[in-house]
Amino acid sequence: MMKYLQKLGKALMLPVACLPICGILMGIGYALAPAAMAGEVNGYVASGTAYTIGFFLIKAGSALIDNMALLFVIGVGVGMADDNDGTAALAALASWLMMTTLLSTGVVGTLMTLEEGTAKFIAFQKIENPFIGILAGIIGATCYNKFKGTKLPNFLAFFSGKRCVAIIAGVVSIVVSAILLFVWPIIFGGLVSIGQSIVKLDAVGAGIYAFLNRLLIPTGLHHALNNVFWFDTIGLGDLQKFWAGMTSADVDWSLGMYMSGFFPCMMFGVPGAALAMVHTAKSNKKKVAIGLVGSAAFCAFLCGVTEPFEFGFMFLAPGLYVVYALLYGIFVTVTALLGFRAGFSFSAGATDLLFSASLPAAEKTWMIIPLGIAAFIIFYVVFRFAITKFNLKTPGREDDDTDETKVVLANNDFTEVARIVLEGLGGKENITSIDNCITRLRLEIKDNTLVDESVIKSAGVAGVIRPGKTSVQVIIGTQVQHVADEFKKLCK
Repeated sequence: MMKYLQKLGKALMLPVACLPICGILMGIGYALAPAAMAGEVNGYVASGTAYTIGFFLIKAGSALIDNMALLFVIGVGVGMADDNDGTAALAALASWLMMTTLLSTGVVGTLMTLEEGTAKFIAFQKIENPFIGILAGIIGATCYNKFKGTKLPNFLAFFSGKRCVAIIAGVVSIVVSAILLFVWPIIFGGLVSIGQSIVKLDAVGAGIYAFLNRLLIPTGLHHALNNVFWFDTIGLGDLQKFWAGMTSADVDWSLGMYMSGFFPCMMFGVPGAALAMVHTAKSNKKKVAIGLVGSAAFCAFLCGVTEPFEFGFMFLAPGLYVVYALLYGIFVTVTALLGFRAGFSFSAGATDLLFSASLPAAEKTWMIIPLGIAAFIIFYVVFRFAITKFNLKTPGREDDDTDETKVVLANNDFTEVARIVLEGLGGKENITSIDNCITRLRLEIKDNTLVDESVIKSAGVAGVIRPGKTSVQVIIGTQVQHVADEFKKLCK
C-alpha cells in the first residue's frame, strides 16, 4: 500500500507543479484589487486601473486553482499508467466526466429527493473535488494498465487494445457513481454532524475542526465541515458574519475563532516545514526540492494557497501529513485562547490578513508576529525530526542514492542493454510492470526465481537491487529513460 501511495504521490508532482504560480498571481491580484475579495466594504471600490489589473491576475490564477481537480485527473491518469501513455489520461477524463455528471445535483435530484440547502444537496454540489479527480485518474490508469492489450473478436477489432480503455473506464465509473450515490451523502452528512457536535467545545472544538479540515483535504470532504463553521448551514457563518462587519457581541461565539488559527500555520508554519524539507533533501536534489516546496511556501504565505505544498508530500509521507494536520489543530486552539482574531474570504494568507485587519471583529492582529515565529520554528523542528528519524520520502528524498546520478552506462547501445536486462529478468512474460525514476529501471515481475543477476549485470549496468519478492530495480544512471523506452518496446 505504501508503495502504491508513493507512486500516486509521484504522479501528482506534475499537476501540483502548475499551482504555485497561480497562487502567487492571485495574491498579487488581491493586493491590487481588495474589492474583489471583500466586496465594496471599508472603502474598497471595484473600479480603477489597479482593480482591473488585479482582477485580471486573480482570474488568471484561479483558472487553474479552481480547476485543480481536473489537473489531478490528467496528472494521475498519465502518472499511474505503466508507460505514461496519454490514453490513460483520456480514460481518466472520461471517468471524471461520467462521475461528475451522474453525481451532479441536477441528475441526483431527478433520481431522488434532494432539497436545496440540506447536507445531501451540499454534498453533491461539491462533487467536483480533488478526491473525485484523483479517483478518476486512478480508474483511467488502472483500466489502461489492465486492458491496453485487450484483443476482441474480428467484428469488434476496431475497439481492441487502447481504444477500449476509455470505454471500460466509463463503465467502471458508472458502477462507482452508483455506489457514491448512496455512500457520498452519508459520509458528508456524518462529517456535518461531527461539526455540529464539536461547536460546543469552544476553542478545543475549533482545534478539532482545524485538524479534520486539513486531514480531509485530499478527499474534498473538508467542505462538509467548512459549511458548518464558515457558512450559515447551522446558524454559525464565522466567515460570512466576520466580513459582514459584525462583532462577537452580535453572535453566540467569539467571531473569527474558526479562521484565525489558520494564519500562523499557512503564513509561517508551511514555510517552516518547507525549509525542513529543503534541508533534509539529498544534496543532488536540493534544487528540485527548492523549486517545488519553496515556491509553494511563498504561495502559502502570500495568499494561503497550501495545496501545492500539501499534495506534494501527503501521499509520499501520509504519516507526516497526519502530524501536519495535528499541528493545525494545536495552533488553532492556542490562537483561539489567546484572542488573536482575523478573517479570510479566500484563504489565510498575508493578503487576507491585511484587508481583514480593519474589520470590526479583528482583534490583536499584531500577535501574528509571535504566533508566526512559533509556528515557523515548531513546524520546522517537527518536520525535520520526523523526516530524518523515519527516513520519510518527502520531495528531494527519493530512493535513488546520490552517487547513482554519476553512474555511466558501460554500453551505449540502449536496445542491446534493454534486451540483455529483459533476458536476465526471465523474458517479457515475466514482467508485470515497468517504470523508471531518475537513475533506476523499476520493474515488477511474476517469478523471482527466473531472475539472473549475472546476466543483467553483463549489460554493463551499475547494479541490481531487489527490494521485494516481486520487485527488481536495475541501476542504469542518467541514461535510464532511453533504456526504459527500448525495454518497453521489447515487452510489447
